[in-house]
Amino acid sequence: MTTLLIAEHDNAHLSGETAKALTAAAQLGGEVHVLVAGQGSGAVAEAAAKLQGVAKVLHAEDPALGHHLAEPLAALVVQLAPSYGAIVAPATAALKNALPRAAALLDVMQVSDVIAVHGADTFERPVYAGNAVETVRSTDKIKVLTIRTAAFAAAAEGGSASVESVGAASDPAVSKFVSEAVVHSERPELSGAKIIVSGGRALGSKEKFEEVMLPLADKLGAAVGASRAAVDAGYAPNDWQVGQTGKVVAPDLYVACGISGAIQHLAGMKDSKVIVAINKDEDAPIFQVADYGLVGDIFQIIPELTGKV
Repeated sequence: MTTLLIAEHDNAHLSGETAKALTAAAQLGGEVHVLVAGQGSGAVAEAAAKLQGVAKVLHAEDPALGHHLAEPLAALVVQLAPSYGAIVAPATAALKNALPRAAALLDVMQVSDVIAVHGADTFERPVYAGNAVETVRSTDKIKVLTIRTAAFAAAAEGGSASVESVGAASDPAVSKFVSEAVVHSERPELSGAKIIVSGGRALGSKEKFEEVMLPLADKLGAAVGASRAAVDAGYAPNDWQVGQTGKVVAPDLYVACGISGAIQHLAGMKDSKVIVAINKDEDAPIFQVADYGLVGDIFQIIPELTGKV
């Protein structure tokens, strides 16, 4: 069985999520081809070709694919699908938008947020906010999977796959790109960061959040995260949210500051390798998953910790 892996990228750089999804795709057995669809994305195709385990890179260049709209990408996937036994993509915002549409057009079931692969047709995925793991066996001719990349290690470089140009499918033209507002930061991107410091509603305000959390993040070279409660209260932007309805992360170190540990938040960070929790409530659920816990006032502890890093 040959698998088609859809690459996550910004037309200039290949996302690290693609290398992690490649590890999952390889476990299906057979060759893995990578689809790089975009505009001005030649460097991305070359980067994908260097990943170990990639047999071939399909490079589709078209203005309709430049902004990663779901409809033209799904149309391209459906056009290529007859040659493949599985269509795989990392569970990122853009590809979680496109792949369900492709699955519907192919009239097959999508298996979402795969965290383990047991052969060509059997997969594990979390349900009930990660409190249970469901084993799914798909009988569809073409398997359509999104991969929770936090559960897989990234494939190494060192490959030398060929790059083949493919034509884009006809654009359904049912949506159009209007504009985008991109936030630029010198801090690591949240979903791929090795260290994350997250703040909760206990910080009390946007000003306190920035005053307390950002210096620690800068000292550690960390990305900044937040609980849903902190985001809903306006302390932090939406793209910092960690949890079931935010980003799922698995860094080497996760520092939770003033976060009680609601089940929705734990679903997004419990796979972190080392979890440090700082909270004044010694009965907070976050301490049940923490490797290290410190009970105390975050407004005293975090500045002191920052000063000693």
